[in-house]
Amino acid sequence: MTTSDELKAHIDTVEESYEFFLAYAAQGVSGEQASKSSGQVREFLKRTEVALPKLSVLFAKTIQEHNNAHLDHYENFIQVLARDAQDSLAAVQLVLAQPAISSQMIDNLNALIHLRALLTDVFLVDEMLNPRLAGGSPPLAKG
Repeated sequence: MTTSDELKAHIDTVEESYEFFLAYAAQGVSGEQASKSSGQVREFLKRTEVALPKLSVLFAKTIQEHNNAHLDHYENFIQVLARDAQDSLAAVQLVLAQPAISSQMIDNLNALIHLRALLTDVFLVDEMLNPRLAGGSPPLAKG
């Protein structure tokens, strides 16, 4: 698996988790129900917890591997991605620490500006990795 493939897999994890969180939030799970049904949401939270710290590192490695001539254009964004991932990670870990995870709690997590910023970051990176752009090679491929 290449670094960009690994990055794509972590981006997919974050995006799939967010989609699951939206559906979970809409279920209206609360109280005792939440403690019984939070197993699947915990699994998505744990997958997200693993993926978040790796995003900026893998993005930086992907840039370096593609010998991008404009590396300096990416350095500031890599720092933004790292901060947004770290801030989102703190929120994910806080939710994971709760004995029961209600729909309202997940709805509040979804609404966090930190998570929304991170999602926008990963959407941007995901689009940069898309090989349908730039005639079949990822836009990151050559600077």
